[in-house]
Amino acid sequence: MALTLMKGSEAIAEAAIRAGARFFFGYPITPQTEIPEYMSARMPEIGGCYLQAESEVAAINMVYGAAGTGARVITSSSSPGISLKQEGISYIAGAQLPCVILNVMRGGPGLGNIQASQGDYFQGVKGGGNGDYHLLTYAPSSIQEAVDILQFAYDKAEKYRMPVLFLADGIIAQMMEPVEMPEMVEYKVDPEKKPWAATGWKPGDDPKKRAVINSLFISTEELAEHTDKLQAVYREAEKNEQMWETYKTEDAEFIITAFGTVARVAKTAIDEMREEGLKVGLFRPITVWPFPYEPLKEVCEQASVKAVLDTEVNEGQMIEDVKLALNGARPVEFLGHCGSQFPTTAELIAKIREMKEAK
Repeated sequence: MALTLMKGSEAIAEAAIRAGARFFFGYPITPQTEIPEYMSARMPEIGGCYLQAESEVAAINMVYGAAGTGARVITSSSSPGISLKQEGISYIAGAQLPCVILNVMRGGPGLGNIQASQGDYFQGVKGGGNGDYHLLTYAPSSIQEAVDILQFAYDKAEKYRMPVLFLADGIIAQMMEPVEMPEMVEYKVDPEKKPWAATGWKPGDDPKKRAVINSLFISTEELAEHTDKLQAVYREAEKNEQMWETYKTEDAEFIITAFGTVARVAKTAIDEMREEGLKVGLFRPITVWPFPYEPLKEVCEQASVKAVLDTEVNEGQMIEDVKLALNGARPVEFLGHCGSQFPTTAELIAKIREMKEAK
């Protein structure tokens, strides 16, 4: 396949369409407005449905409805908009409905700014809505990686009957890169493969086959049984769906942990440090839920590793999972900024030098 130079938002939207998405419900907000803009043109061309809802709250409830029929549906927003969707996301998770949600993160809290950020990590992986639930959460570091993940995201969502969240900082949507786009998937809902979906029922059909989409369980016993079933699904996803990348960790004395596009800054810094003899490597979680605790622990407990530096565009959020993974086995320090200011390669190099001198 040929490479095509595409803007991230447009490539992600096209990748979702090619993965079988035929319903988009959303509301414009910077820096992801080009996603619904692209969908508004493409969905009519392929017989799909594009609908700009009156609000983010309306959009996520439309997702609930379409997902309940077994269709492949997607919504996108940015940080404040995703906050408004949290009630609906909790309902979708409780009803065990597969869908894809794109969060193109911007600075916060509140309205913040329209620049890239990673401040929604807690919201994405610790749960932004009520109750005990999880989202299968990917943090791509390039447009191509986002495109590639979208090709199996719906399969994973349908396998576990849970929402998939893309936790992408604003740079992913706004930059341009050459990408290889996949072939189009002509997806059709198969009621036999999705017996839970509301695909149609008429008098005379077996009542046991009537699909009921619900997250309400008044009885404490029924709710406990339902949530136990959800937790079993999450434990299965934890075992099977962890994804991560390592970079020059084999002989590293210092490990940098980072996710999303910040990891690309870290790689550049690592290459520069390697040239001057500093042995530094990178561990990048691709799934931030389930977080790859054991793989990170194994990398950082190598005999050569002296310390870990976590870097993020926030006040320090993923660092909590990094520390849980290491459980005190290695010291962990932090370098990051709020307000959409990315750590620079110079800052990372200076911090690693400081850590080396302290040893």
